[in-house]
Amino acid sequence: MDAVDRRILAELQQDGRLTVTELADRIQLSVSPCHRRLKALEQAGVIAGYHARLDPAALGLTFSVIVFVTLCEGDKRAVAAFEEAVTGVTEVITAQRLFGDPDYLLNVVSVDLPAFQRLYDEELSALPGVQRLTSTLVMKNVVANRPLPL
Repeated sequence: MDAVDRRILAELQQDGRLTVTELADRIQLSVSPCHRRLKALEQAGVIAGYHARLDPAALGLTFSVIVFVTLCEGDKRAVAAFEEAVTGVTEVITAQRLFGDPDYLLNVVSVDLPAFQRLYDEELSALPGVQRLTSTLVMKNVVANRPLPL
């Protein structure tokens, strides 16, 4: 990957809806080489996809919580069961496995506190292998959806 590829990626992180012509113009490259580079970045998996970034508040999802999960067991079977199950909880927008204690960090969104409480009681606490859940409310997002440093 060279400097031109990095400029392509930087532009697409800012606006993934750019046409190839617009992208080529922004990085000062003709359309054909820009298109070839773009396709090569996609095929190499550097560009994993394109999507719309939605505003949770505009969708009524104004309650954001970080949930730390500690599992009873850390063996391969317990980890796999938890990870498979947590992917089915749609309110979990990110789930990260951590080194040490706790085992996982979940970012959860919901409409309000009662909705989160129901989710916590009925789904999160029922996930396989959960020993302990610890939650903290998100007061404010200071940095979110930041482009990767190139």
